[in-house]
Amino acid sequence: MSKKIMIPEQEYLERIEKAAPLIEAAGLDVLVANSNEADYSNVRYFSAYWPLFEMGGVAVAPSGKAALMVGLESEEFAKGRSKLANIHLMKEYRETADPVYPGHAGSSYNDVFASIGVNNVKRIGVAGYLCTNMAMYEGLKAAYPNAEIVNADDIMTTLRAVKSPAELACLREGLRLGEIALETMLAQVKPGMTELQLAGIAIQTLYQNGAESEAHTVYSFGGKKTTNAISRSTHRILKKGDIVQINIGGKVDGYSPSVGRPFCLGKMTDEQKRLIEYGRKMHYKTYEWVQAGIVAKEIAIKYEECVKRDGMEQYYLYGPCHGLGLIEVEKPWMETVSEYILEPNMTFQADTFFAAKDFGLRWENGLLVTASGKAEMLNAGIKMDLIEIDC
Repeated sequence: MSKKIMIPEQEYLERIEKAAPLIEAAGLDVLVANSNEADYSNVRYFSAYWPLFEMGGVAVAPSGKAALMVGLESEEFAKGRSKLANIHLMKEYRETADPVYPGHAGSSYNDVFASIGVNNVKRIGVAGYLCTNMAMYEGLKAAYPNAEIVNADDIMTTLRAVKSPAELACLREGLRLGEIALETMLAQVKPGMTELQLAGIAIQTLYQNGAESEAHTVYSFGGKKTTNAISRSTHRILKKGDIVQINIGGKVDGYSPSVGRPFCLGKMTDEQKRLIEYGRKMHYKTYEWVQAGIVAKEIAIKYEECVKRDGMEQYYLYGPCHGLGLIEVEKPWMETVSEYILEPNMTFQADTFFAAKDFGLRWENGLLVTASGKAEMLNAGIKMDLIEIDC
């Protein structure tokens, strides 16, 4: 049996050790990294714990000690998954159905911080800032009314942006599974099938081949809906002549990459072919521009300038890349205001989206910043020709 692809336990401890000096350098007495079921990334990064129904958090001290915070229903679940033995049950991390839990007080933030040697708290950094809800914020203020609470997402971005060999292995495997699902979907799709039926083929294939789940909500929709940058499959029936969009990947030990392809049920019109070919061209140009040592905004500016120069601005919404890791879309983004410098072993989704009035397209693959030269595709890159399904 082949060795399971996963993050080794020691790597979780090393992550906390790397976080400690960043917390101290930021002048924080403690870092609170919060997550929910949808964006579990910060908590899973430190502990391997993936919240279900409830929320999760990890408190990390500048000393390198850490504790996991979970809702009151998750004690045994957390014990079975967490790489951190110091686990606290807290009402602040309860599910959104808002149970009262009479007779069960749980821990407070005072208890958690004391357990990792943090006292006299004056400055608290919160990561997962947009995952932090009012209950968490009010709990922190009640425990430390005079403390300053600041956004510390930049610490997590610094820790997570450059990937380890184990992280890269998880991403490559997730992309491999995505390409298996892609081929299965293309082999079975036909007019008269619903978008959800096609998505079901993908999900079955992922689980059969070893994914812990789909990397993100499966994109499987056609017709005018392909003009949606974000959408969901429905009971809409796929028709001959539709442009259909697929985006699919396997989640492997939390890591969540995606493969995206547009295709046509039947022959493409000249307009469809022209725009889809242009999207593919810009997709490959992105690989050439993404290189170590480059300031990220320069790539985004160059991308936009090229689109304008080619007279294709009317079809353009965004591009060219976003960060990739535990979440399929994570920091750092690559935008015209992005000041960070690309480093080897950063990973991105090359996400190339264009839309006309009645159809759109997305070419998407995992991307690795190499030590020198253009970026490398993390997956095999199957089905990068124009795809027309004979029907």
